[in-house]
Amino acid sequence: MAVKLSIIIPCYQSEATLPETLASVLAQDFESWEALIVNDGSPDGVAAIASEWVAKDARFRYFEKPNGGLGSARNFGLERALGHYILPLDSDNKVRPNFARKALKILEQDSAIGVVYGDAEYFGEKTGIWKVGEFSRYKMLSHNYIDACAIIRKQIFDELGLYDEAMPHQGHEDWDFWLRVIAANHSFFYLEEVTFDYRVLASSMIRSFDKEMTLRNIDYIFKKHYKLYGTSFVELKKKHDRLVKEFNIPIFTKIKRRLIKGLRNKGSN
Repeated sequence: MAVKLSIIIPCYQSEATLPETLASVLAQDFESWEALIVNDGSPDGVAAIASEWVAKDARFRYFEKPNGGLGSARNFGLERALGHYILPLDSDNKVRPNFARKALKILEQDSAIGVVYGDAEYFGEKTGIWKVGEFSRYKMLSHNYIDACAIIRKQIFDELGLYDEAMPHQGHEDWDFWLRVIAANHSFFYLEEVTFDYRVLASSMIRSFDKEMTLRNIDYIFKKHYKLYGTSFVELKKKHDRLVKEFNIPIFTKIKRRLIKGLRNKGSN
């Protein structure tokens, strides 16, 4: 039977959290999946843990590669994925048991939908619900408010390419990808329930970003997507005059300032 969903799990120094992540995958109430465990040159015990789970269930597949960062590891998995749909899952997070089944039902009923995402529940050093909300093109232009843990048609990657490995600092590859999805006019569907658990640690990648790293990534993203920002800002001006009153600075400088503010807010969540 053909695999419907490929779950891609990059691993680096993940031995403490990986078992919980893999247990959440195995707990799915949906059977047509594979999970690609990608060891991104991890120096700890990831290999031994992965071997145990591969022996437990053949739907787990294990790969090793030299360290290249999160985007590189996701792309390695994408190139080997057999499913028609993709779920990127960080090795310290947990997917909820019914997310795959519900998301694939939505995707299979409406071919216009390219991405299904939902809310998250924090655990670790922070608790509470991350209420993501309905999709907003303009909110996404301001900052990445949708986590990579969403279910995506694989054909979108075939059309748009993989995650960008050329970003100055890893950690915002998913934001760049969502902007490409928007530019290609693919639709997002918001599943209004908790679909995964988001672990918050002191060492979390986004939280460890300093101002200079943030600015470099924003500049990179802005330059890469300047046409999308230019077009969208004209639309935004028409719909929300309160955001563009009394322009005393160039339009794109103001956009960049809004981007910086939005990304800082995301990093503090």
